[in-house]
Amino acid sequence: MRVLILLILASLFFLSLPFTVQAQEYDLLIDNGHVMDPKNGMDQVMDVAVADGVIARVAESIPASSAQRVIDATGLYVTPGLVDIHGHHFYGTEEDPVAYAGGFWAIPPDGFTLRTGVTTIVDLGGAGWKRFRLFKENVIDRSTTRVLSFINIVGAGMQKEEVEQNLNDMDPKMTALRARQFPDLIVGVKLAHYQGHEWEPVDRVVEAGEMAGLPVMIDFGQADPPLSLETLLMEKLRPGDMFTHLYADTRGREPIVDENGRVKEFMWAARDRGVLFDVGHGGGSFVWHQMVPAMEQDFWPDFIGTDLHRSSMNGGMKDMTHLISKFLNVGMPLYDAIDRSSWQPARAIGREDLGHLSEGAGADLAIFRLREGEFGYMDSRRRALHGNLRLQNELTLRDGQVVWDLNAIASPVWERE
Repeated sequence: MRVLILLILASLFFLSLPFTVQAQEYDLLIDNGHVMDPKNGMDQVMDVAVADGVIARVAESIPASSAQRVIDATGLYVTPGLVDIHGHHFYGTEEDPVAYAGGFWAIPPDGFTLRTGVTTIVDLGGAGWKRFRLFKENVIDRSTTRVLSFINIVGAGMQKEEVEQNLNDMDPKMTALRARQFPDLIVGVKLAHYQGHEWEPVDRVVEAGEMAGLPVMIDFGQADPPLSLETLLMEKLRPGDMFTHLYADTRGREPIVDENGRVKEFMWAARDRGVLFDVGHGGGSFVWHQMVPAMEQDFWPDFIGTDLHRSSMNGGMKDMTHLISKFLNVGMPLYDAIDRSSWQPARAIGREDLGHLSEGAGADLAIFRLREGEFGYMDSRRRALHGNLRLQNELTLRDGQVVWDLNAIASPVWERE
């Protein structure tokens, strides 16, 4: 009897203890992928857990039972969501068919970014101060892709050539004012396509950058004969300012590689003083005879920006993963390519909340497969270079939500009833 009473008392004691069910801690677990996170120096197989739209944990082994959904990333590369520093996305129905400010050459971002692992894209100068609010309402606010902006020094933005030649519409004060009104969206100031021989447009864009506390990016060179590239890089631009279309060889702009195949000395000096360089491939601004010798001499870009627009995506550039693949096939390691497509551009535009997988950061993330085989790549003159590597995006997360899943690796398997 005494034993029975003790058993009853013990049972009552244990029943009185708090009883909890172990809830699943994470919304999503990416299991056994090779994590490349250059900001944090990570380059190894790790697990990544996501909860409430942020990176909750990165560790060597996270139990699958702790997550509601598990993605097997064995053999794949897990990276931050890519940051494309150069695109054209102020799309619309302007009469001018070549306009990047509300025209047909700009493209909606979501159809051409998320599928390549790009979760943040910077519209490079489509909108000036006069039409930035329209760009925000029609594109930025309606896109799943995070869309940021280099505001154009021309108030009307990137329209027909004569608009971009209008010195009277290059207003540093109004440009800086608009940038200060939208500090979370406007991350720089842009000048492009000026054909004159005076330096006034460059001086005005730098003045706007000074007033707004922002970097500038220059699409330089439509003057004939060309203005001095050395003067631009060594005297006009500031440390942290940017030069795009690095590997171009076009009329009106001096190329960076000389006739003997050597990178010009002032390019190294400009890099030493802190000027930054963007690929800016585009439809006509990337040729093998500039890119390959420059890469062989270790003059690598700071950013792998696409210059994504209607023409470039159907030409030699195609998309971000295709462009990164070009660099892989001339000797750039994947880790360095991811760095130049995520953390480095994020730093340069003052958005250090982006481009990495730190715990607590927003869960913008991409999963890639590096394929081996026989592949061909074109430059802007449609000349081929063949290689054996191609990067392919398998899955993209934006704020923890699956927004692209090429092979349904994040979905449960359908079973016939």
